[in-house]
Amino acid sequence: GLPAALPTLPLELTVLYNSLLFTVGTSDSAIEGEADGIRQGLLRVLEACGACGQDLSTEKLWQKVLREVTVKELQAPLHRLGALQAAWWLAARRLGSIAGLFQLLSTDEDTGRDRCSEGQNELLSLLKAWQVPAERASLPLVQNAEELKEILCTAAAFLQGLQELEAGNFPTALSLLQEAAGGFCSKKVLAQIYTCLGCCAQRMGKPQIALQHLKRALQVDFQCLPALSHAAAVYHELGEVDTELQVLALLYEALEKKPPASASSSSYFLIQTELLVHTPMLTSLLRHHHPSEVKYLLAQRCLQDGRVTDAVEHYLDFLALLQEGLQQQVPLDGNSTLPRIPEVFLEAASALEQAGRHQDAITVCEEVIRRTTDLIPRMLRVEERLEQLECPLPGAGLAGGLLSQKKESLCCLAWRTAGYLHQGWAWAKLGQSKEAITQFSRCLSDLLRVQLHGPATELIENLPPEVEVLQKIRLLSLIGRGMQFLELGRHKEALLDFQHGLQVSPGDPAAASYLVQALWKLDRKQEAAAQWQKLSQSSPGEQERKGRSLPLYLFFCLEQAVFPYSETLASTIQEYLGTAAQDTS
Repeated sequence: GLPAALPTLPLELTVLYNSLLFTVGTSDSAIEGEADGIRQGLLRVLEACGACGQDLSTEKLWQKVLREVTVKELQAPLHRLGALQAAWWLAARRLGSIAGLFQLLSTDEDTGRDRCSEGQNELLSLLKAWQVPAERASLPLVQNAEELKEILCTAAAFLQGLQELEAGNFPTALSLLQEAAGGFCSKKVLAQIYTCLGCCAQRMGKPQIALQHLKRALQVDFQCLPALSHAAAVYHELGEVDTELQVLALLYEALEKKPPASASSSSYFLIQTELLVHTPMLTSLLRHHHPSEVKYLLAQRCLQDGRVTDAVEHYLDFLALLQEGLQQQVPLDGNSTLPRIPEVFLEAASALEQAGRHQDAITVCEEVIRRTTDLIPRMLRVEERLEQLECPLPGAGLAGGLLSQKKESLCCLAWRTAGYLHQGWAWAKLGQSKEAITQFSRCLSDLLRVQLHGPATELIENLPPEVEVLQKIRLLSLIGRGMQFLELGRHKEALLDFQHGLQVSPGDPAAASYLVQALWKLDRKQEAAAQWQKLSQSSPGEQERKGRSLPLYLFFCLEQAVFPYSETLASTIQEYLGTAAQDTS
């Protein structure tokens, strides 16, 4: 409540500076909001000089104080408060405000000595050009302005590097992040900067440089596990499966253990870079995976690479984690690498089938079928293209909700029918053709729930992804059931299934080849030869329409549907055609 007085203001501003530093440094959270203490300090300075500025914004207040207050004893305390204000604005990502403030804090001599040349970053140039006034030895500081300047330079480079990285300006981002890496920060932050450098290099298409940065991050702070997960992604991109799996296994082991204290700097500062730089981009790049996510990645990569035994082990471990309440531990949101749980079950079934554990695969699929039974309506009407309505217009909340419900129903139907499809193939592998036919028929019966409405051409060329998956499941079920009919000598029924398969996917090479075989077994050799000639003359592009990538759990079924007797059938038909030509002549 004492009136402001010029003789005591240097001490008052120094106490304010120290108290704000203690307030920030003793809290575990990042700097947020406005620094009201700084504003009150500036108003006290104006009051002592016989001026006021209550109605001014903080930026205007700084302009008024630095232009009108010329008392020499106040310059150093005001510069310190200015650096502290810059820390608050940096945390709020108000880079323009910081640049304006340091243009006022820097003298003409400073800006002339280190003027921003073309290609240099303006804010970093202003921060580096700023000359900290000499401190009075009688006023102790908990953190001097020179240290604060170094931290501001590092944080400004780091923050702008992240912004450029998010904007896709990778060369600029790389330069700024390299500037930050050479700055003043703790080992923990330095490891984070190297991780961001690795991600930037990866997006620039430089995987080897990315790996160098990521390895450097781990050398600086071995607890920087996001660097390990990004390294696994780079090895995946390079196709180095063995190394990728080793890194994922190491990451899983590290996540399972209780982490020791993170690396830190040798000296303690109240204002640190980690308090100033906190953006969604940084949060995304440094996201820590849950151990179960890494376990799933191990399972998925092994399955994709044909390491069936390892894949089965990892999938079963993951399913065991599900029993322990995984869904409560990991939010299955857009940031998670985990797919929907039924898809994981189906991938596990696929791995079990490939490992020859067909009965176990049937059991896993039964769980998917059981859990999705009550989630599917009796009839699903699909109007033209669903993806056109993924982002409904404002005010269309009800329509958006109905669309979301319809898409969810289609997903549930895909999982349920895929369960039947896998069971059909599993029973076929066990030599139980009749049971296999039953499961394929259940799959096809369920698929009758979907009714496609819209122009025929559009429905064929622009299928929504959910419906495209269902159409592929329908094709694979028809081929699978047709194959079992052939096994049982029921050639006419097999022929009908292959014909329906070609209606679902015109030109499909597997369905067309099996159709030729069925015609041949029915002694309709002339028709078989005509169909074979048509098939052999068609190009691969005509045989298989390009579509979206299919779910991993369908890949095994696709392999099972491939016609295995192409060369034998071709030889037989060519021999027939040769004989027919001789008879005609």
